[in-house]
Amino acid sequence: MLGANDGLVSTASLMVGVAASHAAPGIILTAGIAGVAAGAMAMAAGDYVSVSSQVDVERADIDAEARQQELDPVGELAELADIYEQRGLPRALAEQVASTFHAVDPLAAHMRDEWGQAHHTRARPVQAAVASASSFLVGGLVPFLGMLAPTSASRLVLIFVVTVAGLAVAGAIGARIAGGAVLRPTIRVVTWGSIAMLVTAGVGQAAHGMGI
Repeated sequence: MLGANDGLVSTASLMVGVAASHAAPGIILTAGIAGVAAGAMAMAAGDYVSVSSQVDVERADIDAEARQQELDPVGELAELADIYEQRGLPRALAEQVASTFHAVDPLAAHMRDEWGQAHHTRARPVQAAVASASSFLVGGLVPFLGMLAPTSASRLVLIFVVTVAGLAVAGAIGARIAGGAVLRPTIRVVTWGSIAMLVTAGVGQAAHGMGI
């Protein structure tokens, strides 16, 4: 939802700003396409880099734990038993469980129960990049519906209206997924998205007034 909201606001604000400068439809459309492409790539690149950094941290943790197990396997076994005991198991059972896990895959046991890392929680840079770019693209396509309007003024209004509607839907869905109240988050998303479009519309009008 965050990516979709970004796509909606960024693309619509760009198109509204250009439309407010009384630019030709082709220029508005080109600006919108360029905005969607640039935004999607920026989201993908940003998430790929940040999640890749997380992967580096995870690998460093794995290397550190592997070294600890090589230097002190007995101490690491006791440490794992301590973890299970702190979670509520009797000491004898905690030692039995720790010994069982150590016999199968001690590194996996420590990464899961000591470091909080598991296969299903590991960072995946490519997946994060694709998801971010896709969500931005989906949101960024909505403002293009405004290009269906026949005149410059109606085109500007329709871009604004369809974007507000898209933001309302995205805000409501995001709030519903989060399990919280729907109205307040939706109003917040719509309000700030509208402010962004009004600001860029003002910039476009100012540019037109200066003959740019």
